[in-house]
Amino acid sequence: MSTLVEQLIQTEAHQSIFESAVRQLPLPVCGAFGSSSNPHPVSFKNTERVLSTKDNDAVRAQFPQSVAASNNIVLTSAGASTAVVQGKRVAVLFSGGPAAGGHNVVCGLKRVLGAGNTLFGVKAGPKGLLKGSLFEITDANVDFILNTGGFDFLGSDRTKIKSDEQFAQVRETCIKHQLDAIVVVGGDDSNTNAAVLAESLFTGVKADGSGVQVIGVPKTIDGDLQIGDLLSISFGFDTATRIYSEMVGNILQDTSSSLKYWHFVKLMGRSASHVALEVALQTKPAITLISEEIATKQESLASIIDRIAQVIVERSHQGMNYGVLLAPEGLIEFIPEMNAMIAELNDVLAHHLTEFAALADDAKQAFIESRLSPANASLLASLPHYIVNMLLAERDSHGNLQVSLIPTEQLLVDMARQRVRELDAKVPFAAHSHFLGYEGRCGAPTLFDAAYTFNLGLTAGSLILDGRTGYMATITGLTSGGTPQAIPLAGLLNIERRHGKDEFVIEKALVKMDSPAMQYFVSRRDAWAASDLFASPGPRQFWGPTTDQLPISVALNSGADALMFKIG
Repeated sequence: MSTLVEQLIQTEAHQSIFESAVRQLPLPVCGAFGSSSNPHPVSFKNTERVLSTKDNDAVRAQFPQSVAASNNIVLTSAGASTAVVQGKRVAVLFSGGPAAGGHNVVCGLKRVLGAGNTLFGVKAGPKGLLKGSLFEITDANVDFILNTGGFDFLGSDRTKIKSDEQFAQVRETCIKHQLDAIVVVGGDDSNTNAAVLAESLFTGVKADGSGVQVIGVPKTIDGDLQIGDLLSISFGFDTATRIYSEMVGNILQDTSSSLKYWHFVKLMGRSASHVALEVALQTKPAITLISEEIATKQESLASIIDRIAQVIVERSHQGMNYGVLLAPEGLIEFIPEMNAMIAELNDVLAHHLTEFAALADDAKQAFIESRLSPANASLLASLPHYIVNMLLAERDSHGNLQVSLIPTEQLLVDMARQRVRELDAKVPFAAHSHFLGYEGRCGAPTLFDAAYTFNLGLTAGSLILDGRTGYMATITGLTSGGTPQAIPLAGLLNIERRHGKDEFVIEKALVKMDSPAMQYFVSRRDAWAASDLFASPGPRQFWGPTTDQLPISVALNSGADALMFKIG
């Protein structure tokens, strides 16, 4: 066997040259924790910040123990912990879709809990918690997964724990494994579940009548878990948008090289356009659609298509028969008439599911149209068959339309082509469509995400050792050294109507029209449409000039003076 072949075999099983190198990458930590190699836990104290929502009274009635314990007061670090806590048994799980940096949360937890406490991993997310699928995490595990992408170490799923039977199963797992705490790493829905679990497990789990602590950690590449200056962004967003921006930058460079194609790119992000906005800020394409703006302006599908076609025609008249359009994954649900049609469609499907499922595929559209209002039936009939098929497809486990499977980008291409012909038949229009989604979820975390998540793990572990429950870990002051803080989960809860009933939820953070990032985008997009001002930001770096870069939208929205983060 040759020397080269031996070297190649050694790069298998997550041992590539790159993966081996990033495991050695030093991580900055907040000054409160000391050093990354030997971090110490911190204690917490109350701030003067009290959180509230419109449904405070209802939340207090439903979560009496959690609210009484926290009074919905934000906590901040109060220096190194002087208490020596040993014997804690802590479980950590991933919930929902993967996001870069999840492994570093586990690493931070393990490091700060120290040798005197035990950290368990929960296999396959909330479902694994129900089944009691736990295993002990070792120092060797931490060394191997540090700074690596994906959720493969633990796995994940989207099970929502909400029934009495499920809560009983969680209690059984806690008793069987003698757990003292659970850390839930997830998005808004998962942290809502963490709030519910914290209340359910507050007391009466152990033989002495005490409970099990529950701490949340904010994760989602969509960026829709934000809480002003308390949580400027969820982890995974930076890595995903940097990966997408590299790809979009490459496509932009190709358009000005081949001079003959438009590329319509749909970007992951179901309920918010943060990803699309960030990628636009990094790459400066000719057209970017922001779902929240379309909803605010009550813009029709025809109006959106006309706006796209006008840019295509105007660029063509300037000799540019090419360009890039970015569209958010959830766009179709933000267009008013489409939203109204989908809402009625969901209702019809829910009430006639058995009858609908028994029909032949070619009979399903007529069956639905006959039960829709005339306006919605007409709109459905006007759409291409490939869109109709996806609108009628099976809903996900939460009853939601699977928007990632709807080829919105192709719909925009087809409708724009027709409108361009109507505006100027001489304008050439050749287009390709793309969907960038899964490519960005599991890449090795940027240094920002790697450091951010490691410090979130340190914070979550410190909260457990400090005896806290019902909080979400956060790091504030990302450009000024970083401060570990804790957000009371009950203070974030609102009542929303979902699937026909009222539910307590953490509200999704959508792009705000008056945010600095959106205002900057609006001030520049006409120039980007009129001329080739695009940028190719290149790959994410771990050693190089962009290593310490913040997401541009986070820097703008937080009022930062520069693009670089500073932790420690």
